[in-house]
Order: sequence, then structure tokens, then C-alpha cells
Amino acid sequence: MARGVNKAILIGNLGQEPELRYTGSGTAVCNMRLATNETYTNRDGEEVQKTEWHNVVAWGRLGEVCNEYLDKGSQVYFEGSMQTRSWEDRDGNTRYTTEVKAREMMFLDSNRQGAPAGDGFSQDQDSYEDESFDQRPPQQQSGQPSGSGPQQAGQSGQSGSSGDEETFEPDDELPF
Repeated sequence: MARGVNKAILIGNLGQEPELRYTGSGTAVCNMRLATNETYTNRDGEEVQKTEWHNVVAWGRLGEVCNEYLDKGSQVYFEGSMQTRSWEDRDGNTRYTTEVKAREMMFLDSNRQGAPAGDGFSQDQDSYEDESFDQRPPQQQSGQPSGSGPQQAGQSGQSGSSGDEETFEPDDELPF
């Protein structure tokens, strides 16, 4: 029997500064507005640009990192799930909002106080990811032909320096 999938992947620019708050129990919550753009040509041959706005919420340490390093206009990648919640406004009316609950985030520009582009943060790991989501061990990456994939900072394109490529054995605990 098939299971449902709730996964959202967005690449866009922040439309305003991130808004960081804390719950009564001290958990960080960061709310952001993300603009994604789509460009297409209509029947008359005119180029049309359509902007869609998304509410993105990041919890815990991920929210604190977003607030610290992202600014209005920052280009960013978010991965998470869609979530609809209800709340009561001041007049007692029930309101609904749909938002992306971010689990992973990657900086796509260097608008963050001098930090290099390509850094990411995962809610599950609570640590930075330096490999641009490429989880292969460095031995496999160093054998790639130039231009075939991302390279880590400080990695040289030299081959045959230590012969590690032939002796690499995959970890049995990998989930695939």
C-alpha cells in the first residue's frame, strides 16, 4: 500500500528580515517570507514573470541560524513539509495558515557576514553541512572528472596522489 509524501523544496529570496521569537518553553521559532519566481512566455510572445510568496517556519537551532545569517533578499534553499494550522484572531475568529515547516536550509549566496556560499544546516543533525548535500566520502569525490559535481573547499583536482580511490570500501550502515 502506498504512503503519502509531504515534501516541499523551495529556492527563492527572502522578502523581509527573518522574525525570531521564542515559545513559552524557550524553543526558537523563525518566521520568514520567501519569494519564488517563474518566468514563461505567453501566447503573444511576451515574457511574463510570476512571483509566488511562501510562509516558511524554522524551529529550534535551525530557526536561530536562519535569523543570524539570512537577511532580506538572501537567496536560500529550504526543504521541509507543508503544514496547515489553525489559530484564533483577536475577534475570536478561527483562521488558517499554510506554511512550509523547514527541516533543511542551504545558503545560496554570500550575503551573510562574509560566510562562503554553499553552506547548509539540517534540523535533524543540528550541525552545519559543508558538502552541499553531497554525502559521498571524500575519496569518491577526489576521483571525479572536473566539472562533474561539487567540490569541497580546499580540495584539489589532483589524482593519483595517494591511491585511496582503489581501496575505498563503502560503509555497511549507509541507508541505500
